[in-house]
Amino acid sequence: MRQLLEEIKARAQGLAEELAVLRREFHQHPELSHQEERTGEVVVAYLRDLGLTVTTGIAGHGVVGVLKGGRPGRAVAWRADMDALPIAEKVNLPWRSQVEGVMHACGHDFHLAIGLGAARLLSEFKDRLAGDYVFIFQPAEEGPPVGDSGAKGMVAAGVLDNPKVAAVCALHVAPNLDAGHIRYGPGVVMAGADRLILTVTGKSAHGATPHRGVDPILVTAQVLNQIQGFLAQQIDARSPKILTFGRIQGGNRFNILADEVTLEGSLRYLQDTVRQEVLNGLRRQFAGLTQATGAGIKLTVEPLFPMLKNDPELTGQAVQILQSLLGPKRLKLLHPAMGSEDFPYFAARAPGFYFFLGVRTPGGRAQALHSPDFNPDEAALPCGLTAAAGLLACLAEPELPSL
Repeated sequence: MRQLLEEIKARAQGLAEELAVLRREFHQHPELSHQEERTGEVVVAYLRDLGLTVTTGIAGHGVVGVLKGGRPGRAVAWRADMDALPIAEKVNLPWRSQVEGVMHACGHDFHLAIGLGAARLLSEFKDRLAGDYVFIFQPAEEGPPVGDSGAKGMVAAGVLDNPKVAAVCALHVAPNLDAGHIRYGPGVVMAGADRLILTVTGKSAHGATPHRGVDPILVTAQVLNQIQGFLAQQIDARSPKILTFGRIQGGNRFNILADEVTLEGSLRYLQDTVRQEVLNGLRRQFAGLTQATGAGIKLTVEPLFPMLKNDPELTGQAVQILQSLLGPKRLKLLHPAMGSEDFPYFAARAPGFYFFLGVRTPGGRAQALHSPDFNPDEAALPCGLTAAAGLLACLAEPELPSL
């Protein structure tokens, strides 16, 4: 197995130029969630050229390619997400987005290139490989969910069932980590998330006679202040949680009290008990404010994503493989991130391992995800491919090889 891994590493470096071409192709033609038609067509054509068995139209524009190894073994899966974001790119490079107001600002173009590269590389070694390899190209990770879309929809469609997957892996680019370095965790990796909708209902009145109405804008200001005080002083500070509002809407004229204000935000957490404590506490706070102000305050909670938890046993195996492939100095433990995503739906059906790949130019300034200035270092692409292909090749063996 050591010899095969060395050959995989060398071949991954040899595919660096092709990976960059693929990444730039996807970057120039980004598509929003639920609209990944062209992206899916490019993926399908590439996988079919490799001779994989391809299924299309899963949970929207999702694609699955299956590669069979030459020896008996386990089925393993690799997931890459495909959608872009409604962001106008500011990076002025020849391969900048050609779609106005849409950009791969979360690195899914990298994920696509690495996923396709892994399919190519492993197909070249298929006669020497054990098991089956399921390459999952997922739409609508950025959401918002529409019915059974995204990871949830693909799992419901049975992408982990035929063949029955024994392990599923994925990566995400990390702009705050030097190119080619890996961060991982053996348990909770990313936060769970809820979408919160807060509706404050008052009574409309003329701006000159506010005493005849109930001002929901004023009550909303009280609500926001009370939320922050509650989180700071009534929830244990050692329990990570974040509650932020990104949208507020209310009123229709400067001299008329609004009748309703709506806020939309998100709650993120690393423990289910903390989530429940926050939600119960908010409802108590709002009940008190309702009594004090006369306004109606309604909290609607829409669960978005569960917490992303790596399987501890699989993580131990994966770290051993990655250390052999990349060297122990490139791997670091991570603190759980407060961002969220939908890979947990895969990890709930099969042991999952999710890790982060550094894409920052060494010594350079990090550009945040979801930023119009996001410009990841393509030197990380062969490292990501080495990690993906090497992980899959080892994990598909009937027994974990000695490295």
